[in-house]
Amino acid sequence: MMDGMMMPGMMWGVALVGLLVIVVLILTAAALVKYLLSGRKGDRP
Repeated sequence: MMDGMMMPGMMWGVALVGLLVIVVLILTAAALVKYLLSGRKGDRP
């Protein structure tokens, strides 16, 4: 079972998952910054 881990397809899969995680983190950080900047205007009580 462990011999299959060295296949190029597995590396592409890991790279793809890593890329998706990075994109999600960037989008989350951007949304958080946007929320914080919009919240500093005193709109909330």
